[in-house]
This record gives sequence, structure tokens and C-alpha cells, in this order.
Amino acid sequence: MKKKNRGFINKLKFDSKGLIPVVVQDWKDNTVLMVAYMNKAAVKRTLKSKKATYWSRSRNKFWVKGEQSGNIQKVKEIFFDCDGDCLLLKVDQVGKAACHTGYRTCFFTRVINKGKTNIKGKRIFDPKKVYKN
Repeated sequence: MKKKNRGFINKLKFDSKGLIPVVVQDWKDNTVLMVAYMNKAAVKRTLKSKKATYWSRSRNKFWVKGEQSGNIQKVKEIFFDCDGDCLLLKVDQVGKAACHTGYRTCFFTRVINKGKTNIKGKRIFDPKKVYKN
């Protein structure tokens, strides 16, 4: 990531709330880990710290992924799509779990036969023990 050239931020199309969706992918095996949102300040913070920093829509504040659980995301690459309305972060997922429910990925529920679902993967940590609040 280039530190000084942040001109790409001006090419991004943030929504009416000032947010842009972010797809987060493991940089080694390309597993889609999660989807989150960033505003311009979160993009800048991520560039500066090289740790994924998002905007929490429910808490209305910044959050660095893993600040509570220790499962941080070290940003390796940032891409934006052809329309400039979505970001892709390729990250080194430290701590193995990206999902706040304890799974490696937030996409652990698979839709199978006639709309039924099943869980794919194993829970890596117990969220009740990690998130005591």
C-alpha cells in the first residue's frame, strides 16, 4: 500500500450516509471472511495503521477489527471495483476467526436442499467468553 497517494479515495462513491461496503478476503486462500462498511475517515485510518478499521452502523463509531477479540486484520492489499462503490480488502486474519460468532468466516451458514441450511465449519472461539459485555 502506498502511504502518500490517497487520491483513490476521491474516486470512491460513498452512499447517502457516507459509507461504502467492504468485502474482506483472506489474502492467502481467498476465503471471503466478512462484509463491513467504511466511511472516508475509516479508509484513511486503515491506510495509516494497516489494520482494518470499519464504521459500525449499529454503534455509530469506528472499530478496529479484533480490538476486543484479538482477531485483528492486517491489511495486505486494497482494491475497489469498476464503479468505485465497493472495496475489497485482502487481509492477514490474525487469530483465525473473522466472525464475532467465533467462526473463521461470517459465511458459515450454507443453504442446501429446498432452502434448508446447515453450518459449515467449526467455531474457533466462544463469543460469550470473548465479548463479556
